[in-house]
Amino acid sequence: MKKYTILLFALYSFCSLRLVHAQTSVKSGAISGKVLDEKKQAFPYATIGLLNAKDSTAVQGTLTKENGQYEFKDIALGNYLVSIYVVGYKKVFKGPFALNSAKSAYLVEAVQLIPDAKQLQGVEIVKQKPLVERQLDKTVLNVENSTLAVGNTALDILEKSPGVSVDKDGNISLRGKQGVTVMLDGKPTYLSSEQLANLLRSMEGSAIKSIELITNPSAKYDAAGNSGIINIKLKKNSNYGTNGTIFAGSGYGTYYKANGGFTLNHRKEKFNVFGNVDYGRNKRFNDLDIYRVNNTLQDQTIFDQTSNNIRNRNNSNYKAGVDYFLNDKNTIGFVFTGYNSNGDSNADVLTLIGSTPAVGDSSVVAKNLSNSKYTGMTFNVNYKSVIDTLGQELTIDADFAQYDGIEENAFDNLYLNSGGQQSRAPYLFQNGTPSIVKIWSGKVDYTYPLNKDMKLETGVKTSFVSTDNNYKFLNFNHNNNLWENDPTRSNQFIYDENINAAYININRKFKSTSVQVGLRAEQTNSKGNSVTESRIVKRDYLNFFPSIFLNQDISKNHSMGLSYSRRIDRPDYGSLNPFVYYVDLYSYQFGNPFLKPQYTNSFELSYSFKKTLNATLGYSHTSDVITEVLLSDTAKKTIFISNENLATQDSYNLNISSPLPITKWWSTNNNLTVFYNRFESPNLANAPYKSGRLAFNFNTNQTITINPTTNFELSGFFVSKQVYGTLLIDPMYAIDMGLSKNFMDKKLNIKLAANDVFNIRKNKITSALPSQNYLVRIKWESQVFRATVTYRFGSTNIKGARERSSSADAEARRVKSGAQ
Repeated sequence: MKKYTILLFALYSFCSLRLVHAQTSVKSGAISGKVLDEKKQAFPYATIGLLNAKDSTAVQGTLTKENGQYEFKDIALGNYLVSIYVVGYKKVFKGPFALNSAKSAYLVEAVQLIPDAKQLQGVEIVKQKPLVERQLDKTVLNVENSTLAVGNTALDILEKSPGVSVDKDGNISLRGKQGVTVMLDGKPTYLSSEQLANLLRSMEGSAIKSIELITNPSAKYDAAGNSGIINIKLKKNSNYGTNGTIFAGSGYGTYYKANGGFTLNHRKEKFNVFGNVDYGRNKRFNDLDIYRVNNTLQDQTIFDQTSNNIRNRNNSNYKAGVDYFLNDKNTIGFVFTGYNSNGDSNADVLTLIGSTPAVGDSSVVAKNLSNSKYTGMTFNVNYKSVIDTLGQELTIDADFAQYDGIEENAFDNLYLNSGGQQSRAPYLFQNGTPSIVKIWSGKVDYTYPLNKDMKLETGVKTSFVSTDNNYKFLNFNHNNNLWENDPTRSNQFIYDENINAAYININRKFKSTSVQVGLRAEQTNSKGNSVTESRIVKRDYLNFFPSIFLNQDISKNHSMGLSYSRRIDRPDYGSLNPFVYYVDLYSYQFGNPFLKPQYTNSFELSYSFKKTLNATLGYSHTSDVITEVLLSDTAKKTIFISNENLATQDSYNLNISSPLPITKWWSTNNNLTVFYNRFESPNLANAPYKSGRLAFNFNTNQTITINPTTNFELSGFFVSKQVYGTLLIDPMYAIDMGLSKNFMDKKLNIKLAANDVFNIRKNKITSALPSQNYLVRIKWESQVFRATVTYRFGSTNIKGARERSSSADAEARRVKSGAQ
């Protein structure tokens, strides 16, 4: 507990010093107030602007919170005006307010907005979009022409967006769901959470047109997966110059870690060049204990295994690209991305074997070594045409990606009797798993507005995937001191897949109702060839994926939505490979070439109150659900992991999320999900299987504003005991904390963070199958203390790179790589 006490004391001392400094030196001021509607109730998400009193130029922008309050902090001394504006209401100005050493803070009296009923005859009025616009399948934050964009970065604006939370590391959640896909101009970024946070911190709000929050993707997107999407749409920018970001960090848990990198963007009149490089070095431990009882009709054997694994890994990622602007409406571009990852691990394994608990009749002492190397490259050529100002657009993408990897393992097993003496010759074996994955893909998307209230979206996509895995297993022959290939365990597996897709979406807006109907068709042709075993699995199938979205605005503060979609999840390429991969002498895993894709039908009813409190009630039914199973082989007295298609999974869930301001300097964001998962299979381990359990998870994030440039954050989560497939997983929980300080007008940021402060995060797994008797405990290096420095340089008013994704998005997600 000594290091926890030191850490907490250091954070407390730092906060206290900053507060004392703020009280003794008045170099800036603050202006705050509250906005009410025509019924004198709090008005959330009103646009508030801070203006220079001299010339009314914009200085900074913000939104009112759900209680109608707003505040500008850390304002340079001077004279200011405050503007308050909401579409459909008269604009209000307050001030001037003179901030000086005598009076550095103003509390503006509550402002009640008045509906703007003024009519101008003979003049056509173009309606300005509201800041927060809820559409049937997404929520849109219209940042363009809003003072919210002034003085804020893209990450700052996301933190103010409805239903979005950002933790101390820049990880983004949408309605409490992690793993959100963040897109720029409709294209995934393919960045890690840390890389993405650095990118968004370097992007000025003035470059953003709008932000789309998509909780249930439509037919326009690949039918694979169920993750939510945040799409940041960038403005065309005529400013030129160079900007970038440099960052470096270090961390320490049990072992030392380090990372660093930079991003660069250069814009000229006709082209934009961009790129980034980053590097990470990570050493960590992973402890694995397996206690299991192997019962047969003749006897009982108990295996008590402990494993201590130390792993080193070095990762590097890089990207380079160029956009060429043919004219104001047409752009062509090229993007290259890649990564390299190499590592090694050293595991010491002790397995006690006996017929009674705590008494070992014999043991196996193993030294397992591993080396791995993975590389990946993606090439993208793209074209975008904005055909007219009504919203007609055409985009084209063509891609090629290749992923190469190899992992080599050596196992040295020494057999000992109960007295600790060697009982027979050591068993030495090796395996190697070289693999190559190639992906070719292309897509075309077209948008056509039928009229002002109806829009048509359509597109096509095709992809070709080829994988080649050549698994080699070698035994050591003590008689001739040679390594010999074991043909019964070596195997070459080749997999080819072609997916052709087309979709159509129709959107229709009524007065207070919005409807979207979509249909996506995907035709799949696949062939798995186990060359060594002369076994071929071919599948050709056509699927249709409908989606329907309805949204009804009941009143200004209340809205409801109803949605349905059908999705597919295909097995990743590694899970289809039938080779046997040994973790140690008695534990292994293997692929299943007969895995079928799983299909999910999802229904969701949503409710929103004042655009802040969101509740969703959902149900989904999945057939042929792909599930990882952990089973014992009583004949071989081993334990193995594989993937199987269970018959069905039924999921029920209730999600409630809402930000909650406690004081002006303390805010909290909380998310609660209660869910029930039920799995069924007519035959698993030679018996019918059925399991289900009510569970919940809770996430909380507490943010304390020490001063305008310093934040302290405390976050935690708790996941109750739950069933997943055949696994019964015990509760898991942890607490993180962090301190962030900005300097030089937010150009320089220093962050201190502690993950799993009390070192309590671990896994404990038992079997939900009555016939299986095992206990698995996993503890990894989760407690890590980190320090990170980020510096943004160059012009802050230029548009960032026109980020593109490959059209191979869904295919690339199914590649298991070592770059983790």
